[in-house]
Amino acid sequence: MRNAFPMETRKTRVTANGVEFVLLEMGQGPLALCLHGFPDSPWTWRYLFPVLAGAGFRAVAPFMRGYAPTSIPADANYYPAALSSDACALHEALGGDGDAVLIGHDWGAAAVYGATADADRWRRLVAMSVPPLGAIGGLLASYAQLKRSFYIWFFQLPIADGVVSANDLAFIDGLWSDWVGAGYERSADVAHVKDCLRRPENLAAALGYYRDTFSFKPPASEHERFVAAGGATTPKPTLYLHGTDDNALGVELLDGVDQFLGEGSDVAVFEGLNHFLHLEDPDKVNRYIMEFLTA
Repeated sequence: MRNAFPMETRKTRVTANGVEFVLLEMGQGPLALCLHGFPDSPWTWRYLFPVLAGAGFRAVAPFMRGYAPTSIPADANYYPAALSSDACALHEALGGDGDAVLIGHDWGAAAVYGATADADRWRRLVAMSVPPLGAIGGLLASYAQLKRSFYIWFFQLPIADGVVSANDLAFIDGLWSDWVGAGYERSADVAHVKDCLRRPENLAAALGYYRDTFSFKPPASEHERFVAAGGATTPKPTLYLHGTDDNALGVELLDGVDQFLGEGSDVAVFEGLNHFLHLEDPDKVNRYIMEFLTA
């Protein structure tokens, strides 16, 4: 079935950065590490996995830190540099080499940029729907984007945990309704997200990504190099993908994005696609990704 992971997908566990990650895996070859965002799960990558495996990659998608069944991190750090550190630690734990590629959507994209602190781990990078961190100053620059970003500011409030968890996480249904095209059947995706976030500690972790980042939580000393890398130009070829109808982060935030992408990089903007562009038109998006990764 198109909406299901292929039967060859394996569920495994590995400990990295003191966090017990649960992973979905498929294929053999150089590591292709795929990182999801919010409100999401590794289910996102079900269309890309068989394409990566068919091209000779070992596709691996973790449930990100704090998303069940991955454990809650003892350090309670959820800012982008912590996610970048996880990506590099997973590369190490999974036996990755310099031919590995890193793919991220939403918070996973934010993790991609900082993970270039260990640039020799990655041959190529793919990021979707969240531009390089140095390019998103426009997040506060327009009324339209402030409206789109309402959830970011709402999540700073203590009452957010109760509101988001109410009525079987109906708030997440609302975000998905806003962030995918009207014709997309989202029920399976949303069900998987809710499975990750039903327990209060998991939901608090997911909201913690926003709280740590937008309260400018000081990074732990071991994360400082990931912070620096996240604001710099990517040192490896990077493919950046965005939909023109993204209702989370408007396409106008891409102005000047090229200056944060290194030599050999590319930007592709998809007409009519929303925030979850890789789900709305997986054939087209996956074709761009694979042409870039195999170049």
